[in-house]
Amino acid sequence: MTTNYDPIAEQYQRSKLQPWRAHIETYTLLGLLEDLHGKSVLDVACGEGFYTRLLRRRGAERAVGVDLSPGMIALARSQEAVDPLGIDYAVGDGKNLSFGESFDLVFAAYFLNYAHDDQELQTMCASLARCLKPGGRFVTVNCSAQADVYSGRSFSQYGFNASVPPPLRNGSPITWSFFLENGETFSIENYFLDPATQEAALRAAGFKEIVWPAPRLSPEGLAGFGPSFWADFLDHPPIAFLECHK
Repeated sequence: MTTNYDPIAEQYQRSKLQPWRAHIETYTLLGLLEDLHGKSVLDVACGEGFYTRLLRRRGAERAVGVDLSPGMIALARSQEAVDPLGIDYAVGDGKNLSFGESFDLVFAAYFLNYAHDDQELQTMCASLARCLKPGGRFVTVNCSAQADVYSGRSFSQYGFNASVPPPLRNGSPITWSFFLENGETFSIENYFLDPATQEAALRAAGFKEIVWPAPRLSPEGLAGFGPSFWADFLDHPPIAFLECHK
């Protein structure tokens, strides 16, 4: 199964208001970015353009967002119309990108975790690598590749939960259920692939210097919620960051 984001595009957009998205996910990702002034960036699986706009505002000279969901791209374009930043958005498959070696940075939030197996993951990584200039960087966040995260642990205090049917193995579906403030819920499906499988696919695509940075908590998040609130998330991170060079 592949999640159809068109019916849940607006709900998924609102889920990005959950505190962990700003104080851990976004804070960590932005800390991994180098100076973007004068750089070209491609945001793969850009959704409604949340990160595409951040990348442009942080100085990227050229910013392009691509997503498989027409509903997500429609949301992105509507925001561009209201607040023009000069971003180009396109409906496209991240597994078959054809920009050529055009970008200094390829960015992807929750893209690789849609690979069902190592072959599909290799196709994704090769597609991303084709878009990068030699020496370019790839920065991403995906669901955790650590098995212990899915052993019945609850993340409901953060606004979501993850469940996996046993036994956990490469290709196992991970169902993420999100709880919105107004009582609405929605679910998406990702797939588990262990760190060795992910690194092998990245190296086969030509990536090197593969690093798994630890998640970081923003000072505002620490002050606003206290260390005990974040302890479960930081001790057993349900998300994993990756950075590498071509």
